[in-house]
Amino acid sequence: MSITAATIPGYVAGTWALDPTHSDITFSVRHLAISKVRGTFEKFDVTVVTTEDPTATSITASVDVASVNTNQADRDAHLRTSDFFAIDQFPTMDFVSSAVRQDGDDIAIDGNLTLRGVTKPVTLKGEFGGIITDGYGQVKAGASVSTKIDRTAFGVNWNAALEAGGFTLGNDVTITLDIQVVLQP
Repeated sequence: MSITAATIPGYVAGTWALDPTHSDITFSVRHLAISKVRGTFEKFDVTVVTTEDPTATSITASVDVASVNTNQADRDAHLRTSDFFAIDQFPTMDFVSSAVRQDGDDIAIDGNLTLRGVTKPVTLKGEFGGIITDGYGQVKAGASVSTKIDRTAFGVNWNAALEAGGFTLGNDVTITLDIQVVLQP
């Protein structure tokens, strides 16, 4: 099945703004080779512009990386340093879509992710939740998508060897976006 305006109930062209109270951007990375550390970004923005052809939809996202929250203040402070996000030099992580397509039962959003001044292609894959009008008459759309990146490809190289072998952090980081947007008048 391909993505067309006819295959998406309630589809409408327009500009959609982030509904921040119903949206999250989270990440996880292997820690000590036995578990995962998870975190969120508290400040971010997403804009979606739909056209008559849903596959021509454009999506931009900007994350304030200083807003990282792993529920551990010392770790969050370390993540803000040049060992990781280097927030003084690179305050945002940005995504710009280049294509939207159907991939089996999933939606796939191809684009470029920029982190620490390095831009690499990524594909966000997941579920398009649909479009609905809420109780206040606002038209909303939602999706849950994720991608896995190699943090070292973006210059995030810090690690520490473990006494028992291996390293403190894995290289693969999963980034998940659970996003709800509101059609602008």
